[in-house]
Amino acid sequence: MSVEILVNVTPEESRVGLLENGMLQEVWIERTNHLGIVGNIYMGEVVRVMPGMEAAFIDIGLERAAFLHVADMYQSRIDEEDADDSTHKNTESRKKIDELLKEGQKIPVQVVKDPLGTKGARLTTQLSVAARFLVALPYSEHIGISIKIDQEDDRQRLKDIIQNIIDEHEFKSGYIVRTIGLQATEQQLLKDALYLKRLWTVVNERLQSAEKGQVLYEDLPLHVRTLRDIVDEHIDKVSIDSKQSFDDMQVFAGKYMPDQMSLLNHYTAERPIFDLHSVEDEIQKAMQRKVMLKSGGYLIVDQTEAMTTVDVNTGGFIGSRNLEETIYKTNLEAAQSIARQLRLRNLGGIIIIDFIDMEVEEHKRQVMRALEKSLEKDHARTQISDVSELGLVQMTRKRTRESIEHILCESCSVCNGRGFVKTAETTCYEIFREITRVSRLYQPTSLMVLASQKVIDLLLDELSSSLADLEATIKRPINLQVDTIYSQEQYDVVIE
Repeated sequence: MSVEILVNVTPEESRVGLLENGMLQEVWIERTNHLGIVGNIYMGEVVRVMPGMEAAFIDIGLERAAFLHVADMYQSRIDEEDADDSTHKNTESRKKIDELLKEGQKIPVQVVKDPLGTKGARLTTQLSVAARFLVALPYSEHIGISIKIDQEDDRQRLKDIIQNIIDEHEFKSGYIVRTIGLQATEQQLLKDALYLKRLWTVVNERLQSAEKGQVLYEDLPLHVRTLRDIVDEHIDKVSIDSKQSFDDMQVFAGKYMPDQMSLLNHYTAERPIFDLHSVEDEIQKAMQRKVMLKSGGYLIVDQTEAMTTVDVNTGGFIGSRNLEETIYKTNLEAAQSIARQLRLRNLGGIIIIDFIDMEVEEHKRQVMRALEKSLEKDHARTQISDVSELGLVQMTRKRTRESIEHILCESCSVCNGRGFVKTAETTCYEIFREITRVSRLYQPTSLMVLASQKVIDLLLDELSSSLADLEATIKRPINLQVDTIYSQEQYDVVIE
């Protein structure tokens, strides 16, 4: 399988696309006026302590106060790749939030989740700084290994190497070995540890005199972060269309990952880089509810603040043998497509998948295996439950940044994000009720109705007799006027 990364950088926006066999699988978007802040360290100020929630709101200089739970003051911050969770979890010995924090207190905090929707950023006080192979935990002595490194021999070997480095160089810090660290030599791990020590020294110096809201540490820009976090031995090529960004990535690669230098390519062709392999078209499709399957079936993807639902339908696929076989093949194809859509759209949190009901137990197992296998390539951590009694698959996907829909879109100004509007007929009946109410309260000489073109047309056509009856009932003339800026749901009844 060929794997390629395309990097598109402009002064306003940076975009990175991950392609597998020419098909877009993941996309990262970062805009200059709305940069992601995961990994950033701030000097925060406690604005509110809530003992009932065992949490506090922290002002870090953003529009909304950020959220800090008491558990995040004890657990080591787990990197996106999720190191083992053997960190401090003794809840019995844990102090209460109001014993640890007071309003007005200044504390250094790190962002672990970007602000999402109406929610503020999620914070931790267990600070960390990341390099290519390691994440340093300055306030901890814990040594963790990414859970994606699942061979016990490899895990023990890496733990021994890190422990030797700590003992030999007298480092006073804990470390998490990232997934890519599996391929690193002891010398490369030592180089990372030395770099992180120098980096933390700078951050710690800033911390001593920092003011509220001051940024103490800021993560790398998206294109360099991609090189650090995504590029590994499975990547065949990295194409960058910006000369400045290409130079930045070359400098970073030369310093920290010289073996990856040959992968970097400055793209200079006239054709926009995201037009290759129809990447732009795939991004547009990722904002649609309906996802067509090659068989003729389709998915319906609905994202809400509480959860995301995925409904699988056979559509025009009729199969060639029997209904159960048709359903089985549709679900198998859907499982692979769903895994891709979760990555491409960056859907996180609770996800409910409604596969088409299957009678054969082996078919259910095969579909679940196909879903799990397809999700193995996902950079975000996922957890999947078995098919429930209602035939639903419940799963979670770790969410640290906004979905592509929330980055590129906003709620519809007409329907306010509901996805539907009242019919013109419904609006007309609401107008009739409002006219009756106003005429009884204020005894006007006449009334004027302002509404959209479609509503006025309906009042003058199909509902004209009802309007005439209403005029006779209230004994007042009713005038109609079109207002082009009104939506189908909006209207005003004006007293004249």
